[in-house]
Amino acid sequence: MSDKTSALDLLIVGDGFIPVDAYSDALAQLPAPDAARLHLRGIALAGTKSEHHAAQAIMEVKGANGVPASPELLAAVPGAAILGLHFAPVGADVIEAGTDLKLISVARAGLENIDIAAATARGIGVVPAMGRNAGAVAELQIGLMLAETRNIARADQSIKSGGWRKEFPGSRVEIAHSTVGMVGFGHVGKVFSQRVSGFGPKLIAYDPYASAELLAESGVTKVEKLNDVFEQSDFILVLARLSPETSRFIGKEQFAAMKPSAYFINGARSRLVDYDALYDVLASGAISGAALDVFDDEPLPADSPWRALDNVTMTTHFGGDTTGTNITSAQMVVGAAAEFAATGKVLKAVNAKDLGWV
Repeated sequence: MSDKTSALDLLIVGDGFIPVDAYSDALAQLPAPDAARLHLRGIALAGTKSEHHAAQAIMEVKGANGVPASPELLAAVPGAAILGLHFAPVGADVIEAGTDLKLISVARAGLENIDIAAATARGIGVVPAMGRNAGAVAELQIGLMLAETRNIARADQSIKSGGWRKEFPGSRVEIAHSTVGMVGFGHVGKVFSQRVSGFGPKLIAYDPYASAELLAESGVTKVEKLNDVFEQSDFILVLARLSPETSRFIGKEQFAAMKPSAYFINGARSRLVDYDALYDVLASGAISGAALDVFDDEPLPADSPWRALDNVTMTTHFGGDTTGTNITSAQMVVGAAAEFAATGKVLKAVNAKDLGWV
């Protein structure tokens, strides 16, 4: 541990996903000169892992100020130059209390739990951990594809309840003989393409911000229209980032374009999709099935109609929750803190231009 008197105060907020020790380990792995510029102190976010995730689900809709500030964080943030965290809410009140804050380093790509406008107004940089869970999410996407089309979860449930089910909804397709279409092609899309390529499918993607040359490097053919993915694919995967431009941009029109034998997979964000329209095509059997890791209401209410659908495989929004992802996330948070301690700025901050860092 570095000398507190000569190092920047790095306050870490551990939670049920990434504890303080993970960040301490990441700091210990830095070269000695970088580690010496930081003094780490940690606090634990009160509550359980499920409560932390439930609060994040609220902030994805209402923003950082939609969840009460952590009393522990409000008490600890004065004096901190750098704040590192995962799911803790950092609203205007936390930023106001952080009188010495210069950087907020977040262990996730989404920044819904940070009041970026308030931070920018105070001259505080905000840095996401872009690509930190790409491998974990990509592998879950493959798992969801297999589980849904091969009825793995439904067969397992049948056997455990005393049955031996052999009849299932949906088409019998193999990834090897399929066209897999991606909506969006970023960090996850690149890793997913590499890992699914061993099955031998045809890969296509729609992303107006990715060049055909970039996609071709991953063996992916670019299509020009969103509906092209839905018309041509046997599996449609949502990999886009949520923004005002992409909010609910997948709906009735796209689902109507799907093959009756096709499957829809969403492990990104629920608000990219009109879930009422998706429910309708699944309930009517207009498409073979879906696999979903994200929902508008999390956890799903006990009386949710989604629970009754026989052609949907559902998981509890845990796409990025792996040991490897959490280690990588902590390393990225500490790495950004080390960059700031050495240079006074972080080039990957989302508000770097506003702060004059680039």
